[in-house]
Amino acid sequence: MPTEQQTLAPPPRTPRTHPVEALFSHGRLVAIPRKEARREQLLVHLADTLFERERSYTEREVNEALLTVHEDCSALRRYLVVAGLLVRPRDGSSYRRVR
Repeated sequence: MPTEQQTLAPPPRTPRTHPVEALFSHGRLVAIPRKEARREQLLVHLADTLFERERSYTEREVNEALLTVHEDCSALRRYLVVAGLLVRPRDGSSYRRVR
């Protein structure tokens, strides 16, 4: 029979995880997260769902894909490049997903 202390003890704490789907409403990104870790989670999700590995994309194709989820495609494109999820040559002529 459990003691009173055992029955009143709170459950062990587990790290809280927030699914990336919580950032979307009706298939659209509500806002670009400000917290770096949360934004990274979003960017990985976008790279995985919108871009094929090792395929070249024009800037227009990247913008069109990003516009399906959020109106600020240039910010998302820039974040994807800074995070190393999309790479482009110096002339900006194409984009590729590498990881």
